Amino acid sequence: MEASAKTPTIHNSTSDGGWTVVLPRRGRQRSKATKLVAEEKQEPWAPIDSETDPSRETSMMQKMERCIDRIGNSEFYSTIKCQIQSSLSDYLQRVLGSETKMEMVIYGIGSIESYEPPRLQLSLAILMRRDFSWIGNIEVYDPVLSLPESRVIESLGCSVMSVNEHGRREARMPTLFFMPHCEAELYNNLLQANWKLNLLRNMVLFGNSFETYKEHASLCKNSRVNSMDHILSVGRFTTEIRIETVSDDYYNAFHDSSWHIFSPVLEAELQFAVS
Repeated sequence: MEASAKTPTIHNSTSDGGWTVVLPRRGRQRSKATKLVAEEKQEPWAPIDSETDPSRETSMMQKMERCIDRIGNSEFYSTIKCQIQSSLSDYLQRVLGSETKMEMVIYGIGSIESYEPPRLQLSLAILMRRDFSWIGNIEVYDPVLSLPESRVIESLGCSVMSVNEHGRREARMPTLFFMPHCEAELYNNLLQANWKLNLLRNMVLFGNSFETYKEHASLCKNSRVNSMDHILSVGRFTTEIRIETVSDDYYNAFHDSSWHIFSPVLEAELQFAVS
């Protein structure tokens, strides 16, 4: 790959609950605990575990540093970087427009203390910010995060949200939503919040394959499919680019993950799509 990871080919000219398509997992680790209701409003949030614990923080930081080093030197990450620099470059430029930075919002990361997949996922996000100048600040949210976990995340240069947005962030500026292996309702909430204002063009989403959701939905006769109406409707406006996990080391954390870029559409087309 000729382009350097630190100088991508982008020019700055311009928790549980409900019916969920669970992609095949190896083992039964529970790293996500986000329960979503479509009508939920934003609400203040703080860790239930409010006690500081320096020894836990030190242990978690060491685990995170090992994960960051491990992924950073892996073939998996080399493949991700090449994909961003080649297949995604034009799409990212379109989303950035005249902006030079794209904020990153991480929903549903899970417990970085208890499980390795969340540590690997957060490590990938941190490495991307390190290596790509167009990625700006990183905000992180998951209701399962403890105070020690939040402090470690902040020590890694991210901020932890103090509000539970239930996935309803409006992308009024270019925004990368980093959401590997979240629940279907969370993706649907995000799409719905940006659908009504026609803000999809400002979004890039890294998360579960929407094509896989569509394939499963076509086989399932279940009333909860209605809770994924925006996921199932957005395909006609979406370019989906799947990632390669390369090795079993990263399967649990990233299998069946894709980049999603949403084409600019007219408001009338969006209304028709979910009618």
